[in-house]
Amino acid sequence: MPQKATPLVLIGAVLVLLGIAGLAVPVFTTQKTEDVAKIGSLKVQAQEDQNHVIPPMVAGGAVALGIVLLGAGLMRRG
Repeated sequence: MPQKATPLVLIGAVLVLLGIAGLAVPVFTTQKTEDVAKIGSLKVQAQEDQNHVIPPMVAGGAVALGIVLLGAGLMRRG
């Protein structure tokens, strides 16, 4: 019968996956839309691209912490 995953294992797995994603794609872009002017029902909007950088140390730290949590969760369960 399969055992239930503990919260430590789940959190560890999520951190490992997010850390690997951060290492694989260190820069991602989002778009922000702002109202520049509004006169009556007429709106002038501007779209601005914003780049977000994930530092490699943060992504690597997430992977390391995730591995520690996975190990702790598996040791506790076993």
